[in-house]
Formats: sequence, structure tokens, C-alpha cells
Amino acid sequence: MFIEPSISLRKKGSIEVICGSMFSGKTEELLRRLRRSKIAKQKVEIFKPKTDNRYHESNIVSHDANSIDSTPVLSSSNILVLAEEIDVVGIDEAQFFDHNLIEVCNQLANKGIRVIIAGLDMDFKGEPFGPMPSLMAIAESVTKVNAICLSCGDLALYSNRTVNNDSKVLLGEKQEYEPLCRSCYVRVNELLEA
Repeated sequence: MFIEPSISLRKKGSIEVICGSMFSGKTEELLRRLRRSKIAKQKVEIFKPKTDNRYHESNIVSHDANSIDSTPVLSSSNILVLAEEIDVVGIDEAQFFDHNLIEVCNQLANKGIRVIIAGLDMDFKGEPFGPMPSLMAIAESVTKVNAICLSCGDLALYSNRTVNNDSKVLLGEKQEYEPLCRSCYVRVNELLEA
């Protein structure tokens, strides 16, 4: 006779969000957590949006050139199909996914999977970006990491776009973005509006 294990004996799922501006170390922190899971011999699957091919077609690559194998997907619903029999799911550049990512992460966590998400919390206009605000709201833990302001050296939380392009999504690197603190971001944008 099979007896259903009590809730405390079942695998517990969770959602962890790592957020911040560009150049703040989000991907580095994601890679660190995923490598530790692999050391613990957990089954890990890592996903990124297919549109983000700045450094590599399939690998997740940090600005420091550290990388890990991943599976590029067109939409968040693909993650559910590909995350069977997995202990830990890593998702990078979550801001580029559709809003269905919120439900996907909930379903994975409800199945007992640890979900670790990294992404920009704000776009270049300083507005909440994609599904990130909702993911932060449902997460068991949120880690906000900061870059260093290139103007004054304080902690930076804004990804200031340095090229003339108003598109919400513009894949870029140091030629297109700079991390700025609140004061410097406000000052730079006031000058642009003048």
C-alpha cells in the first residue's frame, strides 16, 4: 500500500529573482548558483530567450566572459515542455520573455522545482521591464545587485542608453549602455530634455 508523503517530505519548489541594471553582475550570480546546484548533483536546465545572441547562440555568457550551456527558447511556454525531470531551472534575461513567464515559473515551483531567474528590473527609461516586477512579487527571494556608476562611482541602478534609439528592446553592450546612479541618471536625462 502506497502512502502519500506528508507535504514536508515532498520536494519544495521556489522562485529566486536576481535583478539590477546592466553590468551589475546578475548573470555572474545566476551562473554561481547554477554551478553550485550542479556540484550538488542536481539536474539543472538553463534557458535564455532565443533573441539574445549577443555573445553566443546558445550559451549564457556574462560580461566577464564566463559561460554555461543553455537552451535558447522562443517563448516561455517552451520552458515547461523542456523542464521535465529537473531539479533546478535557470532563466537569464527574463525581461525579454513574454508575460506568460510568470505562470510558467509558478507551475515549475509548484511542481517542486527551484527556479532561478536573472534579468533587468528596469528598462533604459527607468520603467519596470517586462515580467520582472511580477516575478519579483511572487518570488521567495529577490537579490538586487548594483553596478558602479560610471559618472561618479556610487552604486548604480539605472541602465542609461547612450545611443539615440527609442526602441524598448535594444540588445547592447558598453557602446550602447552605461550604469548610472539615480543622481547622475536624472542629471543626464534632464540635459537631454533641455
